[in-house]
Amino acid sequence: MINIDKPIFNDNRNYNYSGFEDFDRPDYSFIVELVNENSKVVDLGCGNGSLMQKLVREKKASVKGIEISESGVSICKEKGLDVIQGRIDNILPFKDNEFDYSICHITIQMVMYPEVLLQEMKRISKYQIISFPNFAFYKNRLELLFNGRMPRKMLFGYDWFNTGHIHQLSYKDFIELINIVGNLKIRKISFIKSNSIKDYSIPIFPNLLMQFPIFLLTKNE
Repeated sequence: MINIDKPIFNDNRNYNYSGFEDFDRPDYSFIVELVNENSKVVDLGCGNGSLMQKLVREKKASVKGIEISESGVSICKEKGLDVIQGRIDNILPFKDNEFDYSICHITIQMVMYPEVLLQEMKRISKYQIISFPNFAFYKNRLELLFNGRMPRKMLFGYDWFNTGHIHQLSYKDFIELINIVGNLKIRKISFIKSNSIKDYSIPIFPNLLMQFPIFLLTKNE
């Protein structure tokens, strides 16, 4: 019998960033490229604050963050970052149009109410940057087809029962969500480039080939 107090398997449902204080992601650079210098930014689901630090250093941005994990908030504060603890898929504690950019990076699939999150991002900022793992990526399709089980690569090595991913979505699903929320338009769609010939095919078949789409949205006013 599994001891639920001391699980014998890896588990990322608690979002514990202890031991990952300086963990960085190569895709942060693609997010930073979309932000203008000296902007006001809020990072929703900011983790250990590495993206926030990068925005401050490289774009001289004024950045705030919200993170649900106690360890994430603690690490961010140790770094001198302005972060509060809380959920991001409810009414956010910010004024209308308080920020130039709101960012939700690889987190929208982990919240209970992604439509509320996107609506709130639209309310508090002029631009919205959202990225997520595309469940319709061709490798996931093949793994599901031939193995008949949830693709572990898409779950970053976790299993379906111990992942924080509760709303798997595709590129097309997110386009549909944008239309449901309404009054948003797509300014740019970016992706992590491999500097190979494959990069030329990705914009043609994004739902099939884009593993981590990065959307830059703005209010359609």
